[in-house]
Amino acid sequence: MSTAKELHPIQASILRVLMYKPKARFSDLNVEGLSSDHFTFHVKKLLEMELIEKTDESSYCLTRSGKEFTNRFDTDVKQIVLERQAKIGVSIICTRGEEGKTEYLIQQRLKQPYYGFYGFVTGKVRWGESVHDTAARELKEETGLSATLQLVGIEHKMDYSEEGELLEDKYFFIFRGTTANGKLVEQFEGGRNAWYSRSEVGKLPEVFGDVEEILDVIMKGEFGFIERKFTVSKY
Repeated sequence: MSTAKELHPIQASILRVLMYKPKARFSDLNVEGLSSDHFTFHVKKLLEMELIEKTDESSYCLTRSGKEFTNRFDTDVKQIVLERQAKIGVSIICTRGEEGKTEYLIQQRLKQPYYGFYGFVTGKVRWGESVHDTAARELKEETGLSATLQLVGIEHKMDYSEEGELLEDKYFFIFRGTTANGKLVEQFEGGRNAWYSRSEVGKLPEVFGDVEEILDVIMKGEFGFIERKFTVSKY
């Protein structure tokens, strides 16, 4: 898929016209009044990128990919850019043991950003994938385990630098995993997995700031929502 940075301003203006019309003729798209050859060059580029297509009536319209692409335009500014949106992911907290002796599956992150930090198994939701399928896939890929998964909450997490710059904006669907099966992968490229009691989790160095709140959601047994801004010194 193309990005806004790859688009010439003329190409972006063509897409903007087609955002508000089911179709438009060649002359209607040329809002800048360019020469025919010059404007044809930009139309051909959009055809090659499969963002627009020609209709039987010698008009043009957005393709399905073009509709999805322009749906991310920020049309409130003069220069068309893609709106930055929060990322969507899952967070899986597996538990084992009986009440009072519960252990949680903790993952130490061994990749950037946040190299060395401790938290839970997480992963991005893929295009067309349900959040439950994402949780099952990420758990298997990163730990070798399968588990009974229950959606127990949603977290909106925003990380800021000490200078006030927004570094990350993410939504996580929080899953509790029980009756885990399989052999735990203790280490893989990008992380290290181990079981810890809650008191042991509190003693780990460089724990993500939301870990305790997520554990509270897991233990309450009712659907929870967390929305927090964090200032981070290491990224």
